[in-house]
Amino acid sequence: MKAVLLAFLTILLSASLARAGDDLVTVKTPDGTEVPYILTTNAPQKVAYGVILMPGGSGQLNPRMEGTRLVMGFSGNFLIRSRGIFADRQFVAASTNSTTTAARILAIAADLEKRYGKIQIYVVGTSASTNSTMELADKIDGQVAGFIHSSSFNRISSFDSRKFKSRHLIVIHDKDLCRYTLPSNGQAAASKYGTELIVMTGGKSTGDECEAYSHHGFNGIERDTVDRMKAWIAQAR
Repeated sequence: MKAVLLAFLTILLSASLARAGDDLVTVKTPDGTEVPYILTTNAPQKVAYGVILMPGGSGQLNPRMEGTRLVMGFSGNFLIRSRGIFADRQFVAASTNSTTTAARILAIAADLEKRYGKIQIYVVGTSASTNSTMELADKIDGQVAGFIHSSSFNRISSFDSRKFKSRHLIVIHDKDLCRYTLPSNGQAAASKYGTELIVMTGGKSTGDECEAYSHHGFNGIERDTVDRMKAWIAQAR
């Protein structure tokens, strides 16, 4: 009984610490549109990187305060539930609605640089939000350090990353069975265009094969997946 209680308290403490690392921030685009995002930090010291995370599905994170509680949609999404893994002494994470509007992403990027100085910023999408990362690649190429497309939609197979100044990475799970994000398409892009590719294995799959807790959402291997993304980002310095 004591062991169970201790484990429960540990989970509560971990959740409390994760919440303590989240701040709701609102920035504005040049036309005055408000853009809310969740800034997640973990004892930052010498921040060198910022990741802007966009959930899949409809992409509507819509972070807001209800009383003293931060609430959001898609909290179980792979990227959103992993935001605390991204954050460390060198990395900060900004979670926001999925968008193809360049001004929204650039407003967040500008705010991060106002806070932390000139840092390398990467835009990260997963599943449906890779449609956004692929479209943004044309719109803000060279204005951010790079893009990461995880569990990418099948159109990634014809996405030619060679023409861009910004870096690009594709991340797949070899057993992703979602018909919209078949891993063979990421492998095809890597083979045809030389786009850098990370292939993940293992973990566990539960529920719908296109949802967040299947292999499609890197369930059970979140830390390994994020650590490999961060290692790829850090290679550029």
